[in-house]
Amino acid sequence: MFQDPATSLDPRMRVGESVTESLLAHGLAGRAERRDRAAALLIQVGLAADDARRYPHEFSGGQRQRVAIARALAVGPDLIVADEPVSALDVSVQAQVINLLLSLRDELGLALLFISHDLPTVEFLCDSVVVMYLGRVMERAPAGQFQHAPLHPYSQMLVRSAPRFGERLGAGVSADGGEMPSPLAPPTGCVFRTRCPRATLECALAVPPLEQVAPGRWLACIHPGAPA
Repeated sequence: MFQDPATSLDPRMRVGESVTESLLAHGLAGRAERRDRAAALLIQVGLAADDARRYPHEFSGGQRQRVAIARALAVGPDLIVADEPVSALDVSVQAQVINLLLSLRDELGLALLFISHDLPTVEFLCDSVVVMYLGRVMERAPAGQFQHAPLHPYSQMLVRSAPRFGERLGAGVSADGGEMPSPLAPPTGCVFRTRCPRATLECALAVPPLEQVAPGRWLACIHPGAPA
């Protein structure tokens, strides 16, 4: 699932064709079966079976994202990767789509990889959190533990920058850590060291390995500190 449903659906294809395009590409179903599958999937995500005949521009943003969810479900996946799937939607519509994803996850036994900068949504939707910076994993933790007691300086910066969560932490790593380096020329050693208040020369010489520091918690930091 992509961030912007408007640009992820082919405007020249009817919605039913878009939903079952993967079935056609992999030779998994004939025309009649694809038509029936499209209708069933659209109903499953809260749309009407007849919507299969319509084009993407005839739908609202939230409805288009429901179409994108139906398309992701077409081949019966075990895992769905959702890249900022609600960031382009109104707040009220975001809640509807998130609740739909939760319902489908529980109903179908799906694993959901949810990529987002929205920490309140992450806390509500996710069981565990992986924090990445310039392509490297900084921290991994259960969602509740991460929001209340982040260990990595970058994680602390992220949580502190979210109004709902920053007040939980008190004094600690500032939410203003300076400019992010270019991904094309990342710093040597720890990629976060140029913005990190704990950084030393050692951080420039070695890439910190991701190591388990507590049950369910992993950290990539040469100079780990206590939770903020």
